[in-house]
Amino acid sequence: MDREPSDDTPALRALAAAGIEHTVTRHGRVRSLAEAAERRGVPPRAIVKTMVVRRGAGDHLFVLVPGDREISWPKLRALLGVNRMSMPDAEAAREVTGYERGTITPFGSATALPVVADERIVGRTISIGAGAHGVAATVAADDVIAHLHAQVADVTDPA
Repeated sequence: MDREPSDDTPALRALAAAGIEHTVTRHGRVRSLAEAAERRGVPPRAIVKTMVVRRGAGDHLFVLVPGDREISWPKLRALLGVNRMSMPDAEAAREVTGYERGTITPFGSATALPVVADERIVGRTISIGAGAHGVAATVAADDVIAHLHAQVADVTDPA
């Protein structure tokens, strides 16, 4: 049986269930953020990368990072009041989220995690991964922030 294209990943099902207006883009695998931006028809800064960060054993969170920026570890540590943080390896990230690297998104994650969104996405239309390689959702960042109860802060530096 064919599934509706709008519900073929846990992320897209979660977006639909949340009532968040979104447009799905399918472009297949890409090799770079620039290529993804080109295929999605958006500037690189409109792509939002979902990063899984480990604060401690069994303690993870998502950080939403604009495509033209990277996590500022000092800013993120200061925000969260911790001294050490790290990126889990690919297998640990998959265990926590249910998604493999390159497809991770807070929507439909196997584990509900706290979310920190870089302040630069506020008020913008963004393109966020939708749980499979080459599948993205274009959404209003403010809807994402509100639905995920994301903490908004300056947590990135230019890439």
